[in-house]
Amino acid sequence: MRGGGEPDRPYSLVVLDVDGTLVDSFGWFCGVLNGVADRYRFRRVTSDEVDTLRSLGAREILRHLGIPRWKVPFIARHMHALAARDAETLRPFPGISAMLADLAAMDMPLAILTSNREDVVRQVLGPEAASRIGAWSCGASIFGKAPKLRRLVARARLPATRVLCIGDEVRDAEAARAVGCAFGAVAWGYTDAHALGALAPEHLFARPEDITALLRDG
Repeated sequence: MRGGGEPDRPYSLVVLDVDGTLVDSFGWFCGVLNGVADRYRFRRVTSDEVDTLRSLGAREILRHLGIPRWKVPFIARHMHALAARDAETLRPFPGISAMLADLAAMDMPLAILTSNREDVVRQVLGPEAASRIGAWSCGASIFGKAPKLRRLVARARLPATRVLCIGDEVRDAEAARAVGCAFGAVAWGYTDAHALGALAPEHLFARPEDITALLRDG
């Protein structure tokens, strides 16, 4: 027990990815991808390739689709504009709103780290869920999460080992490892759960309520 009778917890800050972690956007992503491919002249994706892509990291996906690195910022900006256009069609995964409410009730500090735009994330989560987030770091480049995560940790004045980063992609794991944070992989997102498990995350969550249980029970 800590002073004042508070129970020990394994982490003092939880940093959450959005797309594929909080928000169910994979179907939307697949629906717009080939239109973006035509616009920016990279390979279209057939329906039988989707499972292959879900087992790859971001660098491997770029190679598979034939996307040069210099095009990535332009593609990302266009995808963000499409997400803003379609925000009304996007929803959090079942159980996410309850998880955020439970963590807030536990006084667990929460932060967002995402490539998406803050206004879009707030709209999709809704005002009540968004109000539970204490820090926002949005607009990360595809390989730019580690510097933003490092700044979040510094602002929180915590050792990196007290921070749990939760995400659904290989690049989320890479960012956490680069900064020295623990990584919790979710099994319901963009990347195949077996591929994430092969990275040996500190935690692998099958359901949102598993996150609550870890942070409540230690």
